[in-house]
Amino acid sequence: MAPAYLTQQTGIRSALDLCIERRPDPDDAEALSQTDAAWPKRLRRIVRASLTYWRQPDLIEAAELLLTELVTNALRHGRGPQIGVRICLRSGHLEIEVNDGSPARPELRHAAYDDETGRGLFLVASMADAWGVSDDGTTTWCTLPLDEGLPSMQLAPPTAPVLDRIPLDLPAGPHAARLARLQARTLLTVLEWPGDQSRAIDVLHLLIDNAVEHGHTAATAGHGLGAFLSVTEAHELIIDVTDPDPTFPDFDKALAGERGRSLEEIAGQDVVLSWFASPASEGKTVRAVLRPGPVQR
Repeated sequence: MAPAYLTQQTGIRSALDLCIERRPDPDDAEALSQTDAAWPKRLRRIVRASLTYWRQPDLIEAAELLLTELVTNALRHGRGPQIGVRICLRSGHLEIEVNDGSPARPELRHAAYDDETGRGLFLVASMADAWGVSDDGTTTWCTLPLDEGLPSMQLAPPTAPVLDRIPLDLPAGPHAARLARLQARTLLTVLEWPGDQSRAIDVLHLLIDNAVEHGHTAATAGHGLGAFLSVTEAHELIIDVTDPDPTFPDFDKALAGERGRSLEEIAGQDVVLSWFASPASEGKTVRAVLRPGPVQR
């Protein structure tokens, strides 16, 4: 869900919205707390994963720097309890918006050679195609031109509004897929999804098995999996499986069966697969959307 204070725009091809909680240092208002100081690095991982997925790799370095400067500025000078971030593709540009909840408008400074701070907005103005501040002063934004010669991202499939969403309780280990299969039949009955439930359970099992095998590395040890079953107003079933690895190298090749057979076995006329960065968990979500049909158990 996009935070209400982010600007409402049209023509957006894809967007990533998230909200982070400020934890200021109670002893030093000018310094970043350890918790706040960790956010720029996390957000750089997220924007890198998103731009890789959106097939705009040439923008990664500039976008990481711009986002870091805007978020760090918001963490230092914002006054609200939360900071909203939007990264989106729109009208030939990558747009980055950061809302710090404060009506005090940020000012462009020209720092002296030996100043340790004060260059944030100067760097933004130098690197961005355009930048500015919302009328109410709360949101600072900047843009970078897209390389339209690259293929556009494969969007997570659009669906009708979700009517109901149920999480699965899963461990991080190798038993996750088996336990998901046991839970899914009951949950599909609760959701009253009109479709091939056996097919849905097989899809869920394979997605979780794939996440266990490829989504966990030494760097992500100790982080669990997430899985949700949702039903939309159009009676589609959405299966979301989240793991802590924010990347999915060669997704297209995986669908074609060139990196194992599991995703190729899932994809078909009745199942649409996609993936996207999951900012809440710093990982990714692989999504399968199944069309409704005759109920088969």
